[in-house]
Amino acid sequence: QVQLVESGGGLVQAGESLRLSCAASGRRVRVIPMGWYRQLPGEQRELVASITTGGNTNYADSVKGRFSISRDNAKNTVYLQMNSLKPDDTAVYYCAAGPSGSFGWGQGTQVTVSS
Repeated sequence: QVQLVESGGGLVQAGESLRLSCAASGRRVRVIPMGWYRQLPGEQRELVASITTGGNTNYADSVKGRFSISRDNAKNTVYLQMNSLKPDDTAVYYCAAGPSGSFGWGQGTQVTVSS
């Protein structure tokens, strides 16, 4: 298992930016695929962005061109840079290790975007 701690959420206005961080311990993030998910109350968790061990990235259509996932192997941390935020991006964001979080999930961080 991988222990994950997210940070960086908060309240911003539409059009602003946030960067989420996911600090991992227990396994090196460079050897496992990592992802960011988000969830609204009463809804299923959806994949927002992912990064493979080879560095390939994938994004949900709703965030393409605005969000960017990256990995700092030295810090064993994964980031989600979120630009041009919209009220529809409001959710709890979770970091996940392994395919569909098979190696672990973070506790989540709230992102709220006001119009």
